[in-house]
Amino acid sequence: MPTVEEGPTRRFLEKREAILDAAARLFNRRGINGTTLSDVAQSVGLVTNSVTYYYRKKDDLAQACMLRSVDVFDGLLADAEKAKTPELRITAFVTGFCRLLADVEMEARPQFINFSEVNALSAARADIVAAYARMFRRVRGLIGADSGLGLQRSECNARAHLLFTLIQWIRVWINRYEVSGYARAGRHVGDILLHGIGRDGAGWAPPMLPIFAGRPPVDEISPDAFLRVATRLINEEGARGVSVERISAALKVTKGAFYHHNDNKDDLIVACFERTFDVIRRAQAAADECAFGWQRLSAAAAALVRYQLSHDGPLLRITARSGLPEAEAEQTIRTMNRLSEHFASVVVDGVADGSVRPIDPTIAAQMMTSMINASASIKRWVPDATIGNVADLYARPLFMGILCPSVSRMKG
Repeated sequence: MPTVEEGPTRRFLEKREAILDAAARLFNRRGINGTTLSDVAQSVGLVTNSVTYYYRKKDDLAQACMLRSVDVFDGLLADAEKAKTPELRITAFVTGFCRLLADVEMEARPQFINFSEVNALSAARADIVAAYARMFRRVRGLIGADSGLGLQRSECNARAHLLFTLIQWIRVWINRYEVSGYARAGRHVGDILLHGIGRDGAGWAPPMLPIFAGRPPVDEISPDAFLRVATRLINEEGARGVSVERISAALKVTKGAFYHHNDNKDDLIVACFERTFDVIRRAQAAADECAFGWQRLSAAAAALVRYQLSHDGPLLRITARSGLPEAEAEQTIRTMNRLSEHFASVVVDGVADGSVRPIDPTIAAQMMTSMINASASIKRWVPDATIGNVADLYARPLFMGILCPSVSRMKG
């Protein structure tokens, strides 16, 4: 017969898991700063005080969700690490993640939070920061010292960041498929990761787009200056974590000067996205002047990752949509998907002209979009990344295959 203690303990654990599931779902959709404890409580039919019994503050709940995600990825990485070669390890990581997403969709596994939200924590616990760094090292280990690629440390870090980012970005687009198609989508991702985009013999020499040649810094305070600074701060700290005061202080102007150029912060975020989308459109239009699909894709990708480290950059990361009202956030996703579809159509053109190998164009386009989006934070993981080398470090491994030889070996 159960003891008195067993019943309450079981109920406690079940309710805590329900709260974590609901919180992860809301954090992924609205962002940590865009979700309240009341939102979480309401989604599971509780009052707020019932949630605070388990997690006193929202940050406590968010950090519990982060640690749950760490456990999820620790399991995926442990399975992938059993494989003997880099190719098999990377394949196992991709297919394992897609299998996990299918299980979550069918409610066979609990929800887990995206790591893109870690910057939204007001004070991330040391164990979360350490766990994330440990996971990064393990992802880097999937490529492995036994790969024989002659990679320098900066190249290893860039490829690990790229791999980890591309895997997590799968959540953005995989719900376009039936759950039964998740495994097939994962195989397409793995194929592109390992074998790249170009046909056999394709060389990495992206044409330079003149509109992204760079320009000297401009010091005057202008609407564009607010957009540049706001984009950088939002990428670093999250949309809801950046205040009008913070943006004004970074530009060394008053709040009055901010409101002279901007109506409010929400409109500023929308303007930052519009600026980002305009830059992507200009890159795509300029690249479309190239003769073949391979050149058009590589030229646009190289230009956009270089732009991230330019005076005019960076581009606003798509995670900033969590700082917008729901209608504007959904419009942002629709626009980004349309821009990705442009890349998909160029992949199709490249397959037709023989410069791109037969691959899934939609998935390839989403992987390109993910790579460009994530390159905004490349300096955090590769401090010596520059405008001059970032395309080789970050775009080349997607185009040539993540296990392509070191660029220094190719040049040598």
